[in-house]
Amino acid sequence: MKILILGAGRVGESVAESLVSERNDITVVDADPARLRELQDRLDLRGVVGNGIQPSVLREAGAEDSDMLIACAPLDETNLVVCKIAREVFGVPTAIARLRSPEFEDGHDLLGKSGFAVDHVIHPEQSVTTYIRKLIEYPEALQVLEFAGGLVSLIAVRAVAGGPLVQHPLADIPQLVPGVEMRIVAIYRQDQALPGIGGHTAVQAGDEIFVLAATEHIRTVLGALRKMDRPVRRLMIAGGGRIGLRLARELRDRYQVKLIEESQRRCEYLAAELPADVLVLHGDSTDEDLLQAENVQDMDLFVAMTSDDEDNIMSSLLAKRLGVRRVLALINRRAYAELVQGTQIDIAIAPAHAVVSELLAFVRRGDVESVHSLRRGAAEALEGIVRGDAKTSRMVGRRIDEIDLPEGAHIGALVRGLHLEDGSEVEPEFAKPRVLIAHHDTVVQPNDHVIVFVPRKRLVRQVEKLFQVSATFMF
Repeated sequence: MKILILGAGRVGESVAESLVSERNDITVVDADPARLRELQDRLDLRGVVGNGIQPSVLREAGAEDSDMLIACAPLDETNLVVCKIAREVFGVPTAIARLRSPEFEDGHDLLGKSGFAVDHVIHPEQSVTTYIRKLIEYPEALQVLEFAGGLVSLIAVRAVAGGPLVQHPLADIPQLVPGVEMRIVAIYRQDQALPGIGGHTAVQAGDEIFVLAATEHIRTVLGALRKMDRPVRRLMIAGGGRIGLRLARELRDRYQVKLIEESQRRCEYLAAELPADVLVLHGDSTDEDLLQAENVQDMDLFVAMTSDDEDNIMSSLLAKRLGVRRVLALINRRAYAELVQGTQIDIAIAPAHAVVSELLAFVRRGDVESVHSLRRGAAEALEGIVRGDAKTSRMVGRRIDEIDLPEGAHIGALVRGLHLEDGSEVEPEFAKPRVLIAHHDTVVQPNDHVIVFVPRKRLVRQVEKLFQVSATFMF
């Protein structure tokens, strides 16, 4: 696929890095030649220096025969205008815009063909906020990702001694956790994936487990792998930027929230925007005296999300040393995130990865509904809709053990009943979907939503083919 990316900032860089690894033809447009040179030296892509809203620059970048435009420049106005020019002047089939303003959502009239011609909008701040909210709701998890409209969840969790499943083979799951179906799709031990996991594989303390289950059973699944933490009730947020403000605003109804911001002017703005029950503090989140004065040791969770990676790391380590039970840090630089993940910092969150996951669904071939990037982009979980019949599809009418999956890939779950026989969506009030945890003899039917875990990105193309149908199939 030929993809044109506008903007070589953190988001643009992460998007380019992810898509280049899948052998796409990538061109990046940016006004900073030094930034482009650095990207070209590190990645197999083409860089074009210039202002992306100028048709001549887009033409030089190859917009005339591009399959997709991803606009992730710093300004919303730039991204909107570029999408319009790409569609109207060059006929680019798909235009995606990264927007900060919450006023532009998918389906907005101004984003239609008669407006800015944006096919899909990505809001990084909202993506990260949603991600963090799930981790607050399930504090035992390392990652919580939803599929099929929230009916199924994939969770990553660190197994600890004393969990019901620890030191037991996977074949014992039905006896140890009766009444709850789950599918463990991957186990990482000492940061290496265990090959050929099956009923004989035993879970050990310290393993990082990826497990699929119906969302309603998530707490039971977590309890099977580790001791359940007490629910989060009090949290402290370091950093009152866009994400900090959005998170505080969304959490204040259910949690006691304190927010620390270093800028006096920003504090005044936050105090005016947030309700009175959110305590806004002016100060430095790396100041030990301030944290102690605000009883940081009584917090259930400390979330560091300033614009400075080093400050986030230092304040998280300090909060942990002062007695906070769990800390999350927002870290933009991948090298930093990989360095601190799983140390005293419980979870390192890279904002750009959330954006990449949203974009991947548009890059995937076949009828792919959603994609989530895992383990810092090394692995992936995707949800695809199976179309066709036994003659035109590689999955319809076949048992799970008859499907030609690449080595290490696992079908973890299916959701049946979200679509009618003609492929159209069922109206929510009439929908009665069923979550089916995949077994070797489970038979795939047309319009099933199938969730696949892919351990290595180079295997994604093989999995995509499973969701493609022959040219004779029409819907």
